Amino acid sequence: MAGSGYGDVAQKVDYVFKIVLIGDSAVGKSQILARFARDEFSLDSKATIGVEFQTRTLVIQHKNVKAQIWDTAGQERYRAVTSAYYRGAVGAMLVYDITKRQTFDHIPRWLEELRSHADKNIVIILAGNKCDLEDQRVVPAEDAQEFAQREGLFFLETSALNATNVESAFLTVLTEIFNIVNKKNLVAGENQANGHPSSLAGKKIVIPGPAQEIPAKGKMCCSS
Repeated sequence: MAGSGYGDVAQKVDYVFKIVLIGDSAVGKSQILARFARDEFSLDSKATIGVEFQTRTLVIQHKNVKAQIWDTAGQERYRAVTSAYYRGAVGAMLVYDITKRQTFDHIPRWLEELRSHADKNIVIILAGNKCDLEDQRVVPAEDAQEFAQREGLFFLETSALNATNVESAFLTVLTEIFNIVNKKNLVAGENQANGHPSSLAGKKIVIPGPAQEIPAKGKMCCSS
């Protein structure tokens, strides 16, 4: 069970999960964030300078989970921000533009950077954005799905413009993190002080069992 209004209201927060958005400039990272955090989309979005983050609190299995989503500029000159940007992240969304092959070809480099700076067990989803532009597609969904399966990533195609799969993509990552944390709590025993949010910043997460499964194929692409 998951759901929430937009914007955070005063409430007890059970978990805070930091998610980072990475990928080339102009693939739509900021638009995906705006759609998820505020249900907004702007056609004249300006390039992100440096780093910004927004939050949204959702209910997952009757717990209040605050997603803290970080967005950074994809341009090379802002790459110095990396170590601080990735610190404490427990989830990541790797974004490319289905209408620009180069943005997909750069995904392995982004993944390598992510894995060199973040915890090796970070939950990652590959997102092919702008799937509303099907007539301009140059990256077949099959190519991305094959890459995701090979690397053990989740995969969905999204559209920030018409909101396709944006919610599903974040919920996939957040629910996976939530399940991992609760499996750990089950083993270790719940001994947190009541009323204090559990932040995973700086803590190692161990993902039990096999690599993550790709979401059902029916959810993979935009419906025609």
